Amino acid sequence: MATTTNDVLSGLVDLASADLGGKVLGCTDEWFAEADNLIKRGRGVFLPDEYTDRGKWMDGWESRRRRGGPDHDYAILSLGASGKIRAFDIDTNHFLGNHPPIGAVDAIVADRDTKYGELQDADWTEILPQSPLKLGSQNVFVCSSDQAWTHVRLRIYPDGGVARFRVWGEVEDSPRVIDEPDTVSQLRDGEWDLAALHNGGMTMACSDMFFSPMTNLILPFPAGNMGEGWETRRKRHAGHDWIIVKLAKRGTIRLPVVDTHFFKGNYPESFSLETIDDPDVTLAELTWGPLPWQPLVARTKLGPDERRFVDGLQHTSPVTHVRLNIYPDGGISRLRLYGSPA
Repeated sequence: MATTTNDVLSGLVDLASADLGGKVLGCTDEWFAEADNLIKRGRGVFLPDEYTDRGKWMDGWESRRRRGGPDHDYAILSLGASGKIRAFDIDTNHFLGNHPPIGAVDAIVADRDTKYGELQDADWTEILPQSPLKLGSQNVFVCSSDQAWTHVRLRIYPDGGVARFRVWGEVEDSPRVIDEPDTVSQLRDGEWDLAALHNGGMTMACSDMFFSPMTNLILPFPAGNMGEGWETRRKRHAGHDWIIVKLAKRGTIRLPVVDTHFFKGNYPESFSLETIDDPDVTLAELTWGPLPWQPLVARTKLGPDERRFVDGLQHTSPVTHVRLNIYPDGGISRLRLYGSPA
């Protein structure tokens, strides 16, 4: 049954997103538009006068019109992080006379490096039966499976175009360290980024995200530009901006890293870190408090376009949530909170 986006997506992660490390391994046909577009940001754009030597240019995945052979097309994706899938969004934005009228999704558990050819005839499990798709719309479906999956297969009947494919779920993956070599070299055995989205960390709330979404702060790969970080608007009154991260696992933080890459005329003057140890704290309490936040890093000056390894931590107790305060406003590219689960 199709439902509205806001009904099901709160607190979930797009497990297939290219930002998280998702990949399109292959598809049956991509004559008009490449399947890699399925996992890009946004909903896709439409350029009315843009054509290629194969036909109309489209920002999505579009197969040619079927003329015999198998009865449908499909694309196979490796999730950026394995997890329990809670919902799908098969978005046909801008596909009006060429959208597929029916979609379905299968899933499987396989090694991360399994190839497309090996998966084509694998033993897939259907987790979304054939369902009607509306043209030019976000088609959101709830998934009832409670298993953690690593790969999905999007089936469309019989052919046509899908702008974006979102696989919303909860990360259940083995912790991975995805960062620059000079960071990895400083880690001790058993340490990983407790805040990282691909490890199960989540941004819970923030004071402002006018220029870019708060989730960008904990994405696994270095930002490619200023728009891929977290940036607030210019503050015109007293106070400062903040963002709260729920750790993937309750743990002890040893090495915070604050990254302002690409923020040169709009980086925060300084920052501080505070923590709380309460696995049952509610979103309302985190947002409006008051809560007994404990200082982890005192207010510290920041510079433009830098990656700062932070020392001088004020405690080494296990925590569940971290609040990054920035003074007074500005942009942070990435926040890493390396440590050990308690």
